[in-house]
Amino acid sequence: MPTCLSSVSDHESQTNWVSKLTKSYYQDDQQAKFMHLQAEVESLLQQLENLKHQRLADTNQKE
Repeated sequence: MPTCLSSVSDHESQTNWVSKLTKSYYQDDQQAKFMHLQAEVESLLQQLENLKHQRLADTNQKE
């Protein structure tokens, strides 16, 4: 199970791999839904990464 410490770029390569594998297994409408959800996950991961960097910067400023 991936941890929150894995980078966004690691997730993107995993996502690309999964996307290639699933293309032939899903119908077009299901594939579109899957891709939409995948984009949402990537967006949320990016937001999480940004919050992490912001908190680190805030912590460093307080010290």
